Amino acid sequence: MRKLMKPSRRSFLKSSAALGASTAVTGLALPSFADGHLPDPASVLDDISVTKYVRQDYQQLYNMSGAPLWDPNKDWIRTVDWEKARSELAGTTVRFAVGAADAESAADGLVPFEKLSGISVELVPIPDDSFYDKALAEFISGNASFDALQFFSPWLGDFAAPGFLYQLDDFAEKWGLPLDDFYDTYSLNYGFFNGKMYGIPFDCDIQMVHLRKGYVEKVLGGPIDKANSVPTYDELIRLSAELNNVEPGVSGVGLMAAPGFWSTYTWEHIAAQAGMMLFDENWEPIFNGDAGNKGLDIILELAKNANEGHAGAGWPENRAAWLGGQVATNISWQDSGTQAMRPDQSQIVDDFITIYEPRIPGGRFAPPNIAGSTSCVSASAQNPEGAFLMLGFLTTASIMAMNEANANGVAPGYKSVLENAELQTVSQPAKVWGDSLHHAWCSPRLPGAFPIEQAIGNEVNRAVVGQISGKEALDNAAAAVKTIMSENGFYQGSDPVEYAAAAPGLYVGEGRELPF
Repeated sequence: MRKLMKPSRRSFLKSSAALGASTAVTGLALPSFADGHLPDPASVLDDISVTKYVRQDYQQLYNMSGAPLWDPNKDWIRTVDWEKARSELAGTTVRFAVGAADAESAADGLVPFEKLSGISVELVPIPDDSFYDKALAEFISGNASFDALQFFSPWLGDFAAPGFLYQLDDFAEKWGLPLDDFYDTYSLNYGFFNGKMYGIPFDCDIQMVHLRKGYVEKVLGGPIDKANSVPTYDELIRLSAELNNVEPGVSGVGLMAAPGFWSTYTWEHIAAQAGMMLFDENWEPIFNGDAGNKGLDIILELAKNANEGHAGAGWPENRAAWLGGQVATNISWQDSGTQAMRPDQSQIVDDFITIYEPRIPGGRFAPPNIAGSTSCVSASAQNPEGAFLMLGFLTTASIMAMNEANANGVAPGYKSVLENAELQTVSQPAKVWGDSLHHAWCSPRLPGAFPIEQAIGNEVNRAVVGQISGKEALDNAAAAVKTIMSENGFYQGSDPVEYAAAAPGLYVGEGRELPF
């Protein structure tokens, strides 16, 4: 199998496999249950609350009442039968693979789960910079040292196709996991592979467009309308040109156009609005057609007004430029809108807004669900059911809502969270974000997905820096992707992924009424 390069996306920089555990219940100093006496589940659940989890300064900043930022009737940890879980699994152990740097904090964060279930969690530290390779090596051995892990969602195909992951459909039904509360794009792309459930969505991303209010409103001559002030990418090009160098050190637009997957994500984001799809029903690359080229042409125009060093910029550089006030508009992930609200992280508090995705004439409204991470159980797990329950705890609506309130970059994928009025007061992009997810575009989770992202992005970057034309870049990328697909078992009579199974998740907006 082709060796994949490692992503350095921001959830991985923070060790996403451990992040849900290490941040989920910070501050809950629950007592040990070494004596074997488990507390009443209600008492444990009462402590998993806004007042005990969300940072005190953020609670004060937004006058938070302590009311739930989620729907308690949809929050799995408050609906599951913990007495049943204890009767069946108390005294067992779950081995959870985490990034080595976060093992200690993850152990502290899992105390409430242990109190609720009676299941002990043994952490299996894996060096953060070699997580994929170490996990893959253990999977291939047939005797992985872990029952559960969280990982970058594009890897789902690499791990599910060879049979390395445990099918979770029966556990989800037995324990009432609220799959209908997840937005379709996350359920289909982070949870299912070839029509079967292998994961629970964890860090649920979307890319969005953000504007500096002061600069943009001056150009527009009035307040920003989230849907109509920048209705098209042509308008964003015009606006970014007018705002370029509006002040010393301020560029018109922030772009992530570094080689590899960073450039791929930016190109996919824009090309999806033109109607681009990566493959046809035979898994032949088609992204070098008119829609793909239109997306790249727009990037090349925006690049004329982009932040210094955009051709080498990934998430860390983009985040620093946006939160530091060095760009007037920005194409990035949703948490650029949440983190910009927080005075300890941002220099642009109260001077920005997240808008609905600009459109492309003749295209569609297709906000891009890009990157993210998922939670899975190993096929060789010694305690697969206990591992499922632990992952259900870590990804439950209340914990994910409070991650968003803490602006730590771990994004919720639940309708009952993003549509919650209390949550929307502490997460500026939440309303537009939730509306947009009903129309989301996503790349298929395939074996070889990450080297595909690398290959496309390397060619896009070459076009951005002027080495080749946009058309040459996408033609080169299509040829490289065809080779990678062949190396991963496609075009040989029995593809490792059925296109019909993947298709429903690639664009979920067909036939749906626009939110504006």
